[in-house]
Amino acid sequence: MSRRPKARTRTRSIRTRLLVFVTATLVVVCVAMGLITTLFQHAYLMGNLDDRVLDTAERALGGASLHENLQDDLTFLRESGQPAGMLAARLDEDGAIVSAAVVVQDAPNQNLGTDQRAALAGVRADGAMHTRTVPGLGTYRVTVLVDGGVRILAGLPMDDVQDMISGLVMIETGVAVAGLVAAGCVCTVVIRRQLRPLGRVAATAVEVSRAPLGHGEVTGLTRVPEGDTDPDSEAGQVGAALNHLLDHVESSLAERQRSEERMRRFLADASHELRTPLASIAGYAELMNHGTDRIEPVLAWRRVSAESARMTGLVEDLLLLARLDEGRPLQSREVDLAALVAEAVWDARAAAGGHDWQLELSPDAPALVTGDEARLHQVVANLLSNARMHTPAGTRVVASVESTDERCVIRVRDNGPGIPPALLPTVFERFTRADTSRSRADARSGGSGLGLAIAAAITAAHGGRIRVESTPGRSEFTIELPTATAAGLEERAVAGNPASVSCSQGRGKLREKPPRLAEPTVR
Repeated sequence: MSRRPKARTRTRSIRTRLLVFVTATLVVVCVAMGLITTLFQHAYLMGNLDDRVLDTAERALGGASLHENLQDDLTFLRESGQPAGMLAARLDEDGAIVSAAVVVQDAPNQNLGTDQRAALAGVRADGAMHTRTVPGLGTYRVTVLVDGGVRILAGLPMDDVQDMISGLVMIETGVAVAGLVAAGCVCTVVIRRQLRPLGRVAATAVEVSRAPLGHGEVTGLTRVPEGDTDPDSEAGQVGAALNHLLDHVESSLAERQRSEERMRRFLADASHELRTPLASIAGYAELMNHGTDRIEPVLAWRRVSAESARMTGLVEDLLLLARLDEGRPLQSREVDLAALVAEAVWDARAAAGGHDWQLELSPDAPALVTGDEARLHQVVANLLSNARMHTPAGTRVVASVESTDERCVIRVRDNGPGIPPALLPTVFERFTRADTSRSRADARSGGSGLGLAIAAAITAAHGGRIRVESTPGRSEFTIELPTATAAGLEERAVAGNPASVSCSQGRGKLREKPPRLAEPTVR
């Protein structure tokens, strides 16, 4: 039961807390100002009164000195100019009051009674001011002055000072209360207006929290109005931050949805690609189970072997993509791209002699990179295979290698029909094919759609990039790879790294190829 009030205190709104804090601050300031003003005013009035008391006492002492032998003489009180309410007394040598009287306005002086004298007893002749409360007369400010054998006690009433201080306190209290009420109203209005943007931000957040973010396409989430995103104000900063957060949430959810769609499409395509050879193998096996009169065993065995090889290649491609996605390190050695591209062109010419295969090499600088030679060969082979499969016979395919101090560039271009514009943005995605149907007559009618995806993944794993430009009559794939550093080359040369031998062997193979297959164009 005792914890609930604390919880309520903690959960008060910012508006309430600000109003309470501002009001408390104003109350403290008003009280402090009132106290300081009252104290200074009291000190000023008391100083003024003390000056008047001293002046009155000095005049009374001067009047009494004229009758030094008459210790009870108070005739000086009848002199003109004595203020009403003035109190005076003659003292003996021991400080006892001999005679005492008070000046009455428009009336004879009034002698003090025993109680009144007793209230004035004990005032020392030290020249200081003392405060005494005289019965029937009020509070007095008194002092004792001595001149030879004459001792005079004189005093003035403090009622005026006290009344003025009381009036000042009442006026200050009234002004402070009125000011606090006015300030509280103004603060309430101002705080409410200033916190309205936060209310709208909170309303936007509540509306967004009700949106179904767990499923479906997430677009068009409510945003904080532009007027509530001013970076110069705290509320505007909160609104702008919420809008940035919503933008990030929208883009992340959209990316997640695209990733899920790609994953679903990938799984569907992979399952169909694997199901086709499996169905063929199962079909031929079923035919063999029904006897050899329906199909020749040799033909069935060849078809089963072909479909098995096709399925094995697809599985290997999927495993390679998975390893690249996991970021597994590749082999690192010095690779001569000129020899590598030349070998890939010769292999492509041997596989498809109906195309016009050309090789362009630049002898200005060696095209040496650090990477996995087998994977880089696979990249070039995939590009050449892509050109062979998607262009008609007689198409000219040119592979070129260029090198600078910072990068090596491989280009594969052809003068075929080109890539459809709708396919260009997704050409490096997995299972992207010009033929969108999942079923094909045979394995030669088109690839699985993984070749360019593998090429892009291998290139990225080597710190390079791949891009494509295609128009009808010209398609060009460009691969950019960082060159091997000079320090690395020197270390490998000194250590006798086998990679250098491999590159020289590659160049030896280039010279050993039959002349009818090489025919490279050297620029």
